[in-house]
Amino acid sequence: MVEQNKIDGEIFHKTIKILKDLIKFKTVSGKPNISLIEYCENELKKSGATSLKTFNESKTQANLFSTIKGKSSNDKGIVLSGHTDVVPAIASEWTSDPYEAREEKDKIYGRGTSDMKSFIACTLAVAPLFESEKLKKPIHFSFTFDEETGCLGVPLVLADLKRRNLNFSVCIIGEPTSMKPITSHKGYNEYVTHFTGLSGHASNPDVGVSAIEYAIEYSNKLLELRDTLKKRQVDKNKFFPPYSTLQIGKISGGTSANVIADKCSLEWEVRPINKEDDNFITKSIDDFTKEVLLPKIKKISPKANIKKEIVGEVIGFNKDDNSEAVNLICNLTGDNTEGAMSFGTEAGLFQNAGISTVICGPGSIDQAHTVDEYITYDQIKSCLKMLISLRDKMI
Repeated sequence: MVEQNKIDGEIFHKTIKILKDLIKFKTVSGKPNISLIEYCENELKKSGATSLKTFNESKTQANLFSTIKGKSSNDKGIVLSGHTDVVPAIASEWTSDPYEAREEKDKIYGRGTSDMKSFIACTLAVAPLFESEKLKKPIHFSFTFDEETGCLGVPLVLADLKRRNLNFSVCIIGEPTSMKPITSHKGYNEYVTHFTGLSGHASNPDVGVSAIEYAIEYSNKLLELRDTLKKRQVDKNKFFPPYSTLQIGKISGGTSANVIADKCSLEWEVRPINKEDDNFITKSIDDFTKEVLLPKIKKISPKANIKKEIVGEVIGFNKDDNSEAVNLICNLTGDNTEGAMSFGTEAGLFQNAGISTVICGPGSIDQAHTVDEYITYDQIKSCLKMLISLRDKMI
């Protein structure tokens, strides 16, 4: 039986305290997160957890994988997973400092409250309840870096666990789903295409190569492919919109109106509902570049070039038949609905590593990445209730 007084009292207040601490760490994607990781490691150490860390090349960012072993060290155990990075916040647009938690009525505001430091705070607050000598199976905590920029951290974790021959039965990813079980999501591919032209005076355009003009041609092709994706929608899928999407997010280049631009870059993304659409976009734009644009641009200047950079390619996530993770989370929450979402997570990577995976966490995706991001107290309490119910099943 879930102890309601703990959810409303001591554990809830401890969670809020931890969440406030976590928000103070400005762990924007691409920036150092070592201080936050050390904070989490120290909190888990108090509960008897042992930890492994993996790092990026510069050692400025780390993933933390911690374990409270339980009675059976051979059992695969359950992973509670969250990412430590947040998207940038422009302080002048916020009502208060985005990196100082602000409580108002039944909400707590701050960057990362919804996506997804509240889940991490809940797991750290509940960790002492997973007493090692009573656990039937291990409980694991996986906190990663740079999920928001292509899930760059978690492959290092999974590779390290594979090297150590460690296996796991279930992974619960605490992305903001309003505590609803999510069993599928689209893939997420992010690219930057770089155009190199030939600078010159704008009074004689034929002597130069405008990188911007070729970026526009490339953009027009992407928009054509975007419209084709809408016609390729798969019947009876759960996604909204019910087709793969393509979006151009940023174009940068040039110096002034009277100079032929020799540099331009185009940032764009694809969210495929299946591998076929993923392959279709990749082949179509790469063939267009190789067969149409590159011959044109190099005819004028052999040094001109077009290069597509892969920022990240995150595979989609779809429920396995008779998913252990989905069955567990539905049992814990009492919610048997199975939803889908269009934003990407680390779920597909855990699933691809052979771990039954489900997405379920506190907060609303409507609040993620927004100005004055917040989470409600009720969502935090619902997450604590789920985690304590998990503890009750494991002792």
